[in-house]
Amino acid sequence: MSAFDLPWLVADIGGTNARFGLVTSLGARPSHVAVLPGADYATLPEAVAAYLAEHAGGVRPGAACLALAGPVDGDHYRLTNSHWSGSIRDLDVPFARLLNDFEALAVSLPHLDGDELVTLGGPAPGHGVKAVLGPGTGLGVGGLVPAGDGWTAIPGEGGHATVPVFEPREVEVVRALQSHGLPHVVAEHLLSGPGLVRLHKALAVVNGVSAPDLTASDIVARVDDSLCAETVEMFCGMLGTFAGNVALTLGARGGVYLAGGVLPRIVERVRASAFRTRFEDNPDMAAYLSEIGTVLIVAAQPGMTGAAAWLSQHARRELVG
Repeated sequence: MSAFDLPWLVADIGGTNARFGLVTSLGARPSHVAVLPGADYATLPEAVAAYLAEHAGGVRPGAACLALAGPVDGDHYRLTNSHWSGSIRDLDVPFARLLNDFEALAVSLPHLDGDELVTLGGPAPGHGVKAVLGPGTGLGVGGLVPAGDGWTAIPGEGGHATVPVFEPREVEVVRALQSHGLPHVVAEHLLSGPGLVRLHKALAVVNGVSAPDLTASDIVARVDDSLCAETVEMFCGMLGTFAGNVALTLGARGGVYLAGGVLPRIVERVRASAFRTRFEDNPDMAAYLSEIGTVLIVAAQPGMTGAAAWLSQHARRELVG
């Protein structure tokens, strides 16, 4: 078996779940998709072996591209919100590449169809630098830059930038967190699934009320609970400011795309919130930001779509070369 022989293994591996699929022909979307709980496997190679044996008929892939929620250093990976770490070489695949999960999301953007995107305000995204970010188990950030006839993805760790507080009550929330043992509050501490929980508890402290321990799913589901409603509204507002900061940093005039596991459950609440107002609210660059579209990715497996697109692009180069 040689590099780029089909089928290919693609994956989108987060802090909670590992999603796997196979690419069976050049340019095809992933098939044989399965989601495996990361906690069920001690290592990534064990999860890959289980997927190939139980969901892919025991095939041996000729190439693999894995998108992971954490920093990538050449052949080595370390998931930010999981115990998995190691080298891609441990998979024993002829050609294997690691991508940061939001690098893979960035690569997917030109390959997403219209019904896989939902507008969150502003004009439709166009050609030009694109940004992608999203709250899930963590807060990921990436970019996509036009390069000749194609695109170049930019991985990043922008979720660990300092939290984007704007309004007085947000400052109070940050101070409450600092007084409870979190001296440096970064964006991911509040703009993620676990961040919703942390934000809910901090708002209870600020409001001087007691609150039950709730999951992120509980918080977004309790639409008639005033503290939960305030939590979601503040979350959306800060996310708007953060997205605007990313757009300005990258010069993302081709659009800002949002992803992650949190937002698809609250699409209409994001639209009705201060998200878009906060996105554009900048003393010097409001006009610039108003011309940048914001959209939500609702595709089922965009990370794997990006991983498959990356392999297809490089396989074509190999064939031409």
